[in-house]
Amino acid sequence: MTIFTNFLRSLLLTIIFSFVVPMFLVGGFLLLLSLVGHIPGLDGITEAIATQIIHFLATFGSGTPLHGLVVISLTCSFVGALFDIYVYYRCQILRIDS
Repeated sequence: MTIFTNFLRSLLLTIIFSFVVPMFLVGGFLLLLSLVGHIPGLDGITEAIATQIIHFLATFGSGTPLHGLVVISLTCSFVGALFDIYVYYRCQILRIDS
């Protein structure tokens, strides 16, 4: 029974971290762009890059960038969960073969 609870705990942590990491990456990159935008001469290029990122996120969110970020984060958490299930399966197979 402890193996199953360890698996569920690992799966839950993987889902949570895989959901949060894309949000932090995109948010951090947009924050970095806004900070670099205060440097004279770079304000135009940073604004253009940020606009393209917002349009990219809006594509996945049916016109809303926040929904696009949530869709991408949900997809990453689903893929992370699939990888965690695969690793658990491989661990069980290798334990049986030993």
